[in-house]
Amino acid sequence: MDPAVSGVLYALAAFLLWGAAPLFFKALQPATPLEILSHRVLWSLLLMVALVLAMRDPRDVVRALSSTGRVGIFIVTTCLVTTNWLLFIWAVNSNHIIQTSLGYYINPLVNVILGVLFLSERLNRYQVFSVALAAVGVASLVINLGELPWVSLTLAVTFGFYALIRKKMAIDPLIGLLIETAMLTPFAAFYLIWIASLGTAHFSLDNPGLAGLLAVSGFVTALPLIFFNFGAQRLKLSTIGLMQYISPTLQLAVGVLLFGEAFTLAHGIAFGLIWLALAVYSADAFLAHRARP
Repeated sequence: MDPAVSGVLYALAAFLLWGAAPLFFKALQPATPLEILSHRVLWSLLLMVALVLAMRDPRDVVRALSSTGRVGIFIVTTCLVTTNWLLFIWAVNSNHIIQTSLGYYINPLVNVILGVLFLSERLNRYQVFSVALAAVGVASLVINLGELPWVSLTLAVTFGFYALIRKKMAIDPLIGLLIETAMLTPFAAFYLIWIASLGTAHFSLDNPGLAGLLAVSGFVTALPLIFFNFGAQRLKLSTIGLMQYISPTLQLAVGVLLFGEAFTLAHGIAFGLIWLALAVYSADAFLAHRARP
């Protein structure tokens, strides 16, 4: 198969899985967000160990932790990804899927701001216009609804900082995720043992369907990442940049069409401004990429 075609298929699979994630996490109720997160961590660790043994040199894990400073940085990225995962699960199961969608629409523009602040990147006038439009969109939502879309902003900022730090670390994604889930595992295991001792755990033979879904949460975490990396190796960055909006668009459709979340005029104005900002940003990035020799 042509690498470009296989790259599109891999990337499409990743973004579709990420976009459909609310359907999966909704199906895990009545398990609590913290219980779901704990299972996600444990089963992800087992899967990541198997993948690293099959696809990477296990000694790369030791090399990645070769300095005390690197360990400290991994603690920070682990806290960021934990916050992001837990908030996403809570938002989905608290009927805030539209806010999760907004967060991942905003994320590329948050990345632009972080690049300016921490990587000394300069914005051209189109990028400045995009960021300003997105800011106006968020501000309009605050004014019209009378509340800050904190779920959206927290998801965008935590994932933005996570991506920024991981970019500077230059660590293989599989190795990095293995280390992060390993750091979380003692806390996840303790919590699951504790709720089991209280008789409030939902992972049991009394509900094999739910138990099976909780076990599958590791695949839901790892498979999109693997597909994304395979796709990224085969595609231009501009193509990946344009395809990344599949996920929040699908999440928005799931929230509104399947779960009946209210999409008001205020949401329409805010999303419209942010979509326009992303269109300007994506067009500028695409044309800049095409202009390179």
